[in-house]
Amino acid sequence: MSNPQEAAIQYLHANHDKFVEELTEFSKIPSISTDPKYKEDMKKTADWVANQFRELHFSNVKIFPTDGHPVVYGEYLNAGKQAPTALIYGHYDVQPAEPIDKWDSPPFEPVVRGENIYARGVTDMKGQVLATIKAVKAIIKTGDMPVNVKFMIEGEEEIGSPNLAKFIKDHKDMLACDFALNPDTGMIAPNVPTITYALRGLAYFELKIYGPALDLHSGVYGGVVHNPAQALAELIAGMHDNNGKVTLPGFYDSVRPLDPEEREELSRSPMDENFYLERTGVKKLWGEKEYTPVERTGARPTLEINGMFSGFIGKGSKTVLPAFAMAKISCRLVPDQHPDEVHNQLIAYLKQNAPDTIRWEVSVLTGGEPSLSNRNSKWVKAYLKAAETSWGTRPIFKREGGSVPVVSDFQKILNVDSVNIGFATPDDNMHGPNEKLHLPTWFHGMDALVHFFYNLSE
Repeated sequence: MSNPQEAAIQYLHANHDKFVEELTEFSKIPSISTDPKYKEDMKKTADWVANQFRELHFSNVKIFPTDGHPVVYGEYLNAGKQAPTALIYGHYDVQPAEPIDKWDSPPFEPVVRGENIYARGVTDMKGQVLATIKAVKAIIKTGDMPVNVKFMIEGEEEIGSPNLAKFIKDHKDMLACDFALNPDTGMIAPNVPTITYALRGLAYFELKIYGPALDLHSGVYGGVVHNPAQALAELIAGMHDNNGKVTLPGFYDSVRPLDPEEREELSRSPMDENFYLERTGVKKLWGEKEYTPVERTGARPTLEINGMFSGFIGKGSKTVLPAFAMAKISCRLVPDQHPDEVHNQLIAYLKQNAPDTIRWEVSVLTGGEPSLSNRNSKWVKAYLKAAETSWGTRPIFKREGGSVPVVSDFQKILNVDSVNIGFATPDDNMHGPNEKLHLPTWFHGMDALVHFFYNLSE
């Protein structure tokens, strides 16, 4: 390890307590993007991030307005034109904290208990954003930055990043880079460094079923009027076969198959059947039996029912035949599927299977394309080496089941791949009560980032 690297690592270790204090300050701000009443808090959070850049004497620090919440940008290009340029992505918005009564401590009053810090957004993804900033700071404070870095931190990831693709297109020259660093994924376990090279896309729909003009008496009209709730249940039940395969026409036609080398790499993952049984509490796993659990959750597309509503669901009884039923349906997509194609496939399924006793309509709520990065790129190899230095073990390659739409935006608009990493662990309760960040893993992650930036210059 070179002396500058050693100095940067020592700087990180000497400032762990300070970094926790700053993360506490960052996480106190309720930057909830989905609720308009937090608009001023969103601005305050954007200012907080921009001030982090200003303290490091970044150039071109700006807070760009959008049709929603602002994007924070800053760059440090002192390594020169011959050095590679990394575009570092992050988001400062967080999920709502409800249900509040399920938290052991107030969600926006961060508290350290044992090796973890608890607060909403502390792992998704304020801790990840701060880790990248502090790794850069450690290098700047102890030597010269070996690569150029550009930070783009948005405030709308938790609501689907509706304005980010336009922002990237409008600022394509400013954002030009050799690759993107996306620390918005996670690790399989605290001591298992992980590189995510694929992310599933998303197609999210709302299906509405209409029956009679108004709710009816189930005794007077039951048996002659088709119940919309029943029709919805029948349609949903038919969307999978007995093996868990999705039955929408053509759903798998564009799916890129796994090659033997990739299946072998994925088999190194410790996320086996017992892993999922222990973390979910279910009695038995479900799904396509010819694929392993880790393949089914990352390399195969799915269709999930996220919610259903119809009729009377209050306390007591009300013998009603409802006029309306609805369901929220999300499909996770893999290369080379596209949200628009899946929308058409859902419509084709409904045309084939919906009875003529009801009326239906489908609306698209949000969507994003899947992404697949080159796991053999020099950027990935640089992080592979860095993580092994920090944790003392070779990282696991993973296909992520969730979606980060900006990664496919970077591929389409900037023509660059992303190195997808992160220091969240499966038990961090992202989006749920008692969200936490494991501090030793966070500190290891900062070390890995310092090694990564130095490896890029070799």
